[in-house]
Amino acid sequence: MLEACAMSDIGCIRTNNEDCCLADPQHGLFVVADGMGGARAGERASRIAVDVVAEVVTQTRRRDSQVLFSAVDEANRRVLSESHNNPKLEGMGTTLVAAIETNEGLLIASVGDSRAYLLDDDGLRVITEDQTWVNEIGRPLGLNEESLRHHPMRHVLTMAIGASTPLTVNYYSVGLNPGALVLLCSDGLHGVVEAPEMEHILRDGAPSGDGISLEEKCLRLIEAAKGAGGPDNITVVLVRKAA
Repeated sequence: MLEACAMSDIGCIRTNNEDCCLADPQHGLFVVADGMGGARAGERASRIAVDVVAEVVTQTRRRDSQVLFSAVDEANRRVLSESHNNPKLEGMGTTLVAAIETNEGLLIASVGDSRAYLLDDDGLRVITEDQTWVNEIGRPLGLNEESLRHHPMRHVLTMAIGASTPLTVNYYSVGLNPGALVLLCSDGLHGVVEAPEMEHILRDGAPSGDGISLEEKCLRLIEAAKGAGGPDNITVVLVRKAA
């Protein structure tokens, strides 16, 4: 049995929220998308991606990699189609991290730099790999972390929903022990709040991390990002396996 909570906040600087999210424990589906594009096209791209993934996943009882692949591929096709057919939406795209419940735990797909983290007895660790210039080019070139943190290419994605076809999607399978937490988030959180602070909030000072509700954990993560300046939209989905 999984419990979940999803929250999104505009942040402190942006005038609109281009993020979109979904937490649907009934169908075992959890999604975060971070849109991009002018004239509110980013909002449209992220909404299409989340809605299409939900549509594909909820129309079948299967929960495997093929279902998740089909959902993400169809989301990419729909975003590309709308972008090509509406000049006002040209160039729109979105990141995506989506998780579906399986018998073993969660199956996760990611495109771009929205992330999935796992918190269990071994600590908080990143599950996904960013599809970004920093991760795929900067680090292999040997640039140190401090340089990468301030590099002018640090926000450049190498892949996004709506950017190309075929699409390169990364997949991960995660086993969940009772009490384990999975965090899905946009870079409005992980690009602003350091991992040790995120872990402290998620644990609430207790090894199990069960001291406060998922809703309160989401709120505290968002407030931490806003307290650090909130330069981007902030979206958080928390998923916990009941003890």
